[in-house]
Amino acid sequence: MFSSILTHRFHTELGFEVTHCASLKALNEALGPDGHDFTIAVVDLNLPDSPHGEALDVMIAHGVPAIVFTGYFDVGVRNRIMERCVVDYVLKDNEFALDNLVASVRRAISNRRTRVLVVDDLPSARQVLVDLLTAQQFMVAVAASGVEALEALDRHGDIELVLTDHHMPDMDGYELTRRIRQRYGSDRMRVIGVSSSNDRLLSAAFLKAGASDFVYRPFVPEELQCRIAQNVETLMQIKQLRVAAASDYLTGLYNRRYFYDQAPRLVNDCLRRALPSSVAILDIDHFKRLNDTYGHEIGDQMLKAVADRLQTLFVGSDNLLSRLGGEEFAILFTEMDSQAATDLCDKVRADLSCLKITADDEELSVTVSIGVAEISGYEAFENYLNAADQFLYMAKHKGRNQVYSDARMTQEAAQ
Repeated sequence: MFSSILTHRFHTELGFEVTHCASLKALNEALGPDGHDFTIAVVDLNLPDSPHGEALDVMIAHGVPAIVFTGYFDVGVRNRIMERCVVDYVLKDNEFALDNLVASVRRAISNRRTRVLVVDDLPSARQVLVDLLTAQQFMVAVAASGVEALEALDRHGDIELVLTDHHMPDMDGYELTRRIRQRYGSDRMRVIGVSSSNDRLLSAAFLKAGASDFVYRPFVPEELQCRIAQNVETLMQIKQLRVAAASDYLTGLYNRRYFYDQAPRLVNDCLRRALPSSVAILDIDHFKRLNDTYGHEIGDQMLKAVADRLQTLFVGSDNLLSRLGGEEFAILFTEMDSQAATDLCDKVRADLSCLKITADDEELSVTVSIGVAEISGYEAFENYLNAADQFLYMAKHKGRNQVYSDARMTQEAAQ
């Protein structure tokens, strides 16, 4: 029952291909003589031909990160599990056991994309933390002092969690935490203080300095693992909220608010470096007629199709793409003058004209009109958008399904 449910959930919820081994013999056959490509293992300690955790030892010997899933547990079992540096253990002792196990696997996979910095001047104490974090699948950076820690933060821009000792020769944990907080808020980086001090006020002082959590040594590994997991999960939830706040609910593109927040920064950066930039507004032609004729469901389908195609066209570029609202999309082209942006928008327009969607057994095409304005000086960002909007109006006035810009207008005037 457990294996069937877990196989289904790992496949549907996490996208894993799952191999089920009901015995140690089946496990050895699955591993084979030529190695394996398993990402993670969920291991029951008691199999028919492996009653004392032999299957776990095999997985560890093959270098496969393991999560133990067991119904039998006592202090002796716990100690044997922890000695093997497993990712986690989950007990079959409540109705949430399967949910907890799936969450543990998901967390282990997610940890592989999270970098943690360990700061401690004692090599032995530092290594204990490194081993614990490595077992949890984190990417780990180390520093032997506060100065080294700050250098590591400059070197690794993806550090999200810092575990720091308090007593260090050049800079104590308080000061390091304060300096980290000068650079990063708690919504970007978490700090956990660790110390073997007997001073019970130390934890409060660390928290007041800006730490997110504190643990006294000697610590119970499971407690520290849980505290780390909770802090990392908090960061993940904050990221998800930011993505939701910045995303258009229908298309998944950046929304108007994000565009108005980020585009001026990108424009100012280009102006500061004396580089050109341009902004474009794209509008789906006759969209209101489409909605009135075929209904809003088809209109939404058209919007999503256009958004998906635009996202494909601009993926990997430095250009900022968003949906302003309704049938309007905006694109900020960095390091691109009006002529280059106009030429690129012409290619976008031609590409979109090949899109087809089906409504009432009828195949519908889409055309777009685009207005492009070059940004050449420091002005209110709305002025740039108004200029692009005026060129969009001119593109529609000239018959739609075309691009019009200040570069085009200059060319026409020269003729």
